[in-house]
Amino acid sequence: MATAGKVIKCKAAVAWEAGKPLSIEEVEVAPPQAMEVRVKILYTALCHTDVYFWEAKGQTPVFPRILGHEAGGIVESVGEGVTELVPGDHVLPVFTGECKDCAHCKSEESNLCDLLRINVDRGVMIGDGQSRFTINGKEIFHFVGTSTFSEYTVIHVGCLAKINPEAPLDKVCVLSCGISTGLGATLNVAKPKKGSTVAIFGLGAVGLAAMEGAKMAGASRIIGVDLNPEKYEQAKKFGCTDFVNPKDHTKPVQEVLVEMTNGGVDRAVECTGNVNAMISAFECVHDGWGVAVLVGVPHKEAVFKTHPMNFLNERTLKGTFFGNYKPRTDLPEVVEMFMRKELDLEKFITHSVPFSQINTAFDLMLKGEGLRCVMRMNE
Repeated sequence: MATAGKVIKCKAAVAWEAGKPLSIEEVEVAPPQAMEVRVKILYTALCHTDVYFWEAKGQTPVFPRILGHEAGGIVESVGEGVTELVPGDHVLPVFTGECKDCAHCKSEESNLCDLLRINVDRGVMIGDGQSRFTINGKEIFHFVGTSTFSEYTVIHVGCLAKINPEAPLDKVCVLSCGISTGLGATLNVAKPKKGSTVAIFGLGAVGLAAMEGAKMAGASRIIGVDLNPEKYEQAKKFGCTDFVNPKDHTKPVQEVLVEMTNGGVDRAVECTGNVNAMISAFECVHDGWGVAVLVGVPHKEAVFKTHPMNFLNERTLKGTFFGNYKPRTDLPEVVEMFMRKELDLEKFITHSVPFSQINTAFDLMLKGEGLRCVMRMNE
């Protein structure tokens, strides 16, 4: 393209400081360096992780910063050494990567790349320790290697999944983070059998994606667990057959679930990050074969406590990161599941706004309204 090798000026939403509304600014985006790709973002969605790091209450504050990591775009230009992508390719940026060379990438059992694993504190590119974003010469920091709240962004080639160009980017963009995380937690890690009973803790977008996975796997009973009773109605669209609100019961929710299911559920997937919900998810699975999977990220001081007999009685506890999907290898096939109509993404997208109204998307997320708000970059 004519812009290759040149600095591009474009609009980006900049977080200047913690908790303050984002500001639409003109930024300069430098050309990609070795093993980097400059991407034109067409659609970006807001994920709770963006809000979490924008609030910066429990993390290292890194500002000014361009947030955003759930998106879809088109390759504008590539840096030296990039052979698997060319300008015009359709891609999903991912907050974690796949270098294809490290022990993790070579293992069939892991998706935790040594080189490109998520780093929330780093605000620069790993190649040279510099940012590719500036405003009047002042450096603006990156976020989890993606920074999709910009019309153009620079991303390491290992953090881009090349997808079917026929796939609508305004829909499949939500697969680059939360939906794949929940879906994969069920399909790749919990692996419920047809006719089984599955409990899902936390009915936000990730939990509902885990629930969709249970439905796709043929679970006959899917129990949603959430403190908000209004979540049940929406969850029915994702296969929820029963709903339990822990606040409605005097005994621990795991005991309620064990009684409801004649000894415990076959699989449980925990999507809240609350350590008590994690313990409940493990203790509600059936002895002999029950498997619980932890998806939510806990508070850094959280401690998981349970009696060792729960393990000795043949219950299994697993954790997952990004649904155990390898970004470059596996995400293209998840997109194909959508293209074959095996996976419905439209019900996850409850709002859509022009990019200029990004603060509206933040307000919706803070109020807990809807699941995913997709922003249209070219408006």
